[in-house]
Amino acid sequence: MADDKSNAAAYWKANLRLIIGCMIVWALVSYGFGILLRPLLSGIPIGGTDLGFWFAQQGSILTFIGLIFFYAWRMNRIDRKFGLGE
Repeated sequence: MADDKSNAAAYWKANLRLIIGCMIVWALVSYGFGILLRPLLSGIPIGGTDLGFWFAQQGSILTFIGLIFFYAWRMNRIDRKFGLGE
């Protein structure tokens, strides 16, 4: 019984660590690059516009989609590690 509780606690710790890491990347890209660091990125051209505008309009969305796939891939690995695979 105690082993099941420690296994569940380790599983949720790994899950929360993954969620927090994904949230940090999301916040850095969407708020950091798209809003706060936009003036610093305005001199770097990409696709006919500056890099700060690109992050605000497209980069944050593409990063979010990438994070969804990364989260699903990583959660499958965590599930298998703890014996909870499909």
